[in-house]
Amino acid sequence: MRVDPATVHPAAPLRLLDRLAHEARRRRLSARTEEAYRSWTRRFILYHGKRHPKELGGEAIAEFLSHLAVDEQVAASTQNQALAALLFLYRAVLGIELGTLPAAVRAKRPRRVPEVLSRGEAARLLAGLQGEVRLVALLLYGGGLRLHEALRLRVQDVDFARYELLVRAGKGEKDRRTMLPATAREPLQEHLTLTRELHQSDLAAGRGEVSLPNALARKLPGAMREWVWQWVFPSPRLSLDPRTGALRRHHLHPERVQRAVSRAARVAEIPKRVTCHTLRHSFATHLLEAGYDIRTLQELLGHRQVTTTMIYTHVLNKGGLGVRSPLDQLALGPDPTSQDYARETRPIANPPKPE
Repeated sequence: MRVDPATVHPAAPLRLLDRLAHEARRRRLSARTEEAYRSWTRRFILYHGKRHPKELGGEAIAEFLSHLAVDEQVAASTQNQALAALLFLYRAVLGIELGTLPAAVRAKRPRRVPEVLSRGEAARLLAGLQGEVRLVALLLYGGGLRLHEALRLRVQDVDFARYELLVRAGKGEKDRRTMLPATAREPLQEHLTLTRELHQSDLAAGRGEVSLPNALARKLPGAMREWVWQWVFPSPRLSLDPRTGALRRHHLHPERVQRAVSRAARVAEIPKRVTCHTLRHSFATHLLEAGYDIRTLQELLGHRQVTTTMIYTHVLNKGGLGVRSPLDQLALGPDPTSQDYARETRPIANPPKPE
């Protein structure tokens, strides 16, 4: 159990990682960002022989970043996250302005084409899933949601009348609306009926509170028990809130969905690396194939720039850039060097005699 250290012993000096956690919460960083910053700070300290960061500086940061790129061969996004964590540590926690950092070896940022399922593969994958995990996958493929966006949906974010889903504080802390697939409407309604019964049983047991974003728990003290604020996909068991220490029902764990999707892909014998994000990639590609414009797709996916959405034009079924090969436009006959052609045109050994 981990609670905010500043609220437990306000007069006692805080350890470095606890000070980092306190500053992260004071600036309303997400729990995942806080945990990532703690992890990178810990790795930075261990790499430099457990020396305190106050004894180090820009040279030590550049050396650590180069180590990540050269020795551990991390991706560019991973290296950037480590840099952001260390800058936060020095500026927000230690109050040290580093200035211009020495040059470090930068990890290469490869341009990769996303893995996409065919429609048949998507159908086989979804058919191999069951229960609430299948519902989550239907929203990933049918609405283009990221996994954490689907798991963080609350009851009030589902509009059955307008067939819409409201994604709150998605990537970049942006809200957006996307589609609720008609196929998922009825099973999702049935799922919420069971979920409401679970919530009512929690209330009867003196529980039923859910974590609320930002300061809503203080502004609306009764909202934590209200049905509209409950998770659409609650966890089957109670757990301790890592920030407050309260025993609550969190949303479904991401690993449960990830493992189920990987298992279903193996059973369906799909010869691709399939993850939950593959369903989002497939959603985008299949909409482009159906003729929807790139701007509409940008809004549904929540991309800040249309250039990010343009990557899906490289994975259309029509070829490299969504065009038809000139070879396919030629009316070529059979290849005279092929074995099939030789078999079809070889003379008959014993031709029938004319009558």
